[in-house]
Amino acid sequence: MNKTVKVVLGVAALGFAASTASAATLDDVKAKGFVQCGVNTALAGFSAPDDKGDWKGLDVDLCRAVAAAVFGDATKVKFTPTNAKERFTALQSGEIDLLSRNTTWTLSRDTSLGFNFAGVNYYDGQGFMINAKKLPGVNSALQLSGASVCVQSGTTTELNLADYFKANNLEYNPVVFEKLEEVNAAYDAGRCDAYTTDQSGLYSIRLTLAAPDDHIVLPEIISKEPLGPAVRQGDDQWFDIVKWSLYAMVLAEEYGITQANVDEMKNSPNPDIKRILGTEADSKLGTDLGLSNDWVVNIIKAVGNYGESFERNVGQGSPLKIARGLNALWTKGGLQYAMPIR
Repeated sequence: MNKTVKVVLGVAALGFAASTASAATLDDVKAKGFVQCGVNTALAGFSAPDDKGDWKGLDVDLCRAVAAAVFGDATKVKFTPTNAKERFTALQSGEIDLLSRNTTWTLSRDTSLGFNFAGVNYYDGQGFMINAKKLPGVNSALQLSGASVCVQSGTTTELNLADYFKANNLEYNPVVFEKLEEVNAAYDAGRCDAYTTDQSGLYSIRLTLAAPDDHIVLPEIISKEPLGPAVRQGDDQWFDIVKWSLYAMVLAEEYGITQANVDEMKNSPNPDIKRILGTEADSKLGTDLGLSNDWVVNIIKAVGNYGESFERNVGQGSPLKIARGLNALWTKGGLQYAMPIR
């Protein structure tokens, strides 16, 4: 066997070994008895501990949904708070099984970082917030030329900010911090004229400021920020489980399956609902994922459908009171569209 062939076979063997090693996430999760989920350190509505230390939020619900799908028990999850810089290393290293931390799906994160995004659980866009008392008369981001702008490092936000001001021939002074808490504190202390991040985040952060009513979110959306859960490449089964857990929540809303009526809906004669809830005769849809056939029932009992999770955490049932907008179902003018369970 010549040297070239040996090298090729050696590389192939290493690739196979790496693939085999990374393709056992479900087995690892079952062995340790919980899902390790990377979340934000404290972003109200998405992932933050309440006054009792219990994690709550739209991203947290997705973590619990995956735990419910795998174990039939949404409490079998542990949370790892990560900042914008740490989150990717935590997923790449295997410290966490799943990243559900208001993270934008981009090409470079799909490729050079080695991640697979399992869908979009919140369609967002970058915006600006100002203290209206300090900047009276400013009602557009186009009026911010010369402003100092607070921004978090290690995010898509930095590049979007630079692109927007350059494209509009505006000057600005970036005030950059690594940790979200540092950015929040600097803005609240008046160290910068404006704050930029995902618009959903601005509504969340405004609630934590010393005088929330003094601050307004400007109308401009300067980017597309599709936020969603990510897993490591190389494990299609785990990727499928996370992806279909999200789809299951969206489909449940579409078919009117709720936390309150899921048991009743198991008796539905509708063939689509029977497939979704695992009551179709001889169904293997759940077992083909490596789960039980009642995996969707377990998810909905634990966290509700997507609409229930949205309204509870960021919508009208929350302090944020964000309208569904792009996150409405596709049947109601939004972008939330799930692939069929069949």
